[in-house]
Amino acid sequence: MNYAIAIEEESGRAFGVEVPDLPGCFSAGDSLDDALMNAREAVAFHLEGLLDAGLPVPKPRGVAAFAGRREFAGRTWAVVSVDLASLSGRARRLNISLPERVVRRIDAAAANSGESRSGFLARIALEAV
Repeated sequence: MNYAIAIEEESGRAFGVEVPDLPGCFSAGDSLDDALMNAREAVAFHLEGLLDAGLPVPKPRGVAAFAGRREFAGRTWAVVSVDLASLSGRARRLNISLPERVVRRIDAAAANSGESRSGFLARIALEAV
């Protein structure tokens, strides 16, 4: 899943990060590179908490949904990618059979949302149950 992040430079000494799709998810870094790396970790940690609590994982809305808002004026935008399949604990291999056309549609949807096939299927399954 690709989550938009709003980055604010704080007086040239640090970078603060907010994840608008995940209220309460914040991060920071001494450099822009650190801020981006820490933001990915913050998103993963936040999503793990939601999964552990049995809460739904918010679907990312993208940069365009937030960039024009006054509260984000002057921010730099980026996107961090987190694979839900990697957050769900120990992986368990499943053997399923699907028609090729269904697999093609799954793969296209997963690529469009920036997820692996497993991550996409895990997210869809969690939304359904």
